Amino acid sequence: MKLTALVDNTRLDNRTDLAVERGLSLHVNTMGRQVLFDAGSSKTFCDNAALLNVKIQDIDAAVISHRHHDHCNGVSHFLERNSKALVHFRECEETDYCFKAFGFKTNVGIDKNLLLNAKERFNFVNKTTEIFPNIFIITKISSKYKQPKGNQYLFTNSGMGCKPDTFDHELLMVIKESDGLIVFTGCAHSGVLNMVETAVALFPDTRIKAVVGGFHLVGLPLFNSIGGSKKDIEAIGQTLLSYPIDKLYTGHCTGMKAYGLLKGVLGDRLEHLPTGRSVVI
Repeated sequence: MKLTALVDNTRLDNRTDLAVERGLSLHVNTMGRQVLFDAGSSKTFCDNAALLNVKIQDIDAAVISHRHHDHCNGVSHFLERNSKALVHFRECEETDYCFKAFGFKTNVGIDKNLLLNAKERFNFVNKTTEIFPNIFIITKISSKYKQPKGNQYLFTNSGMGCKPDTFDHELLMVIKESDGLIVFTGCAHSGVLNMVETAVALFPDTRIKAVVGGFHLVGLPLFNSIGGSKKDIEAIGQTLLSYPIDKLYTGHCTGMKAYGLLKGVLGDRLEHLPTGRSVVI
């Protein structure tokens, strides 16, 4: 597999030609298929793709991890440039998504107009689905471990008042190659440990070559605080060590402070995946 970060919160130091945004979009080239995992919040991932020799028109499928704008609002630009690929979302109740903290409130949800157009291009998934041979979307995510503490600021509102977001709109993508699994987390609002546990349960005794995506260990993004305590983050790192994972590639909502704490536990197993970086897994 070749994996390229089309957009993330940061970029490679030597690629000042690439734009960044608070969002995530990854290009996956594996087993003769090209998959877009998340689409950021704008056309930035498309602009960067052109500079990274990724042809949006050739992508075979798009998978959207959840319905927050920084992962899905770029889909409209994807549809303009790609005439064939289905875009896969998790099926869920229609609602508004918001961030609330200290009297401040803002919409963080999908542009609903996006879903009203090109309906024939969308596939809403409510169970484990193999979209191509050995490329799986998983909707039932383990609850063995606690969700990230940063979730405390995220809510939904379907007309009956704000309620804590349960993330019933989040999915997991797992790709099974001949020598192991690659697990894609999006933001891992359900918890990176729960996502890893889900993959292990569905594919027992299978090596995990990599876990890729954001881990949502940031608290308040504006202040780059950590969600929880230093001890909490290090405990997550220790638990990750107990799983058969070769590498973890992260960025976006993990937060740089939390990344540093995880790095102290995971060492060379953990690497940063900024905009413009490509890795062969």
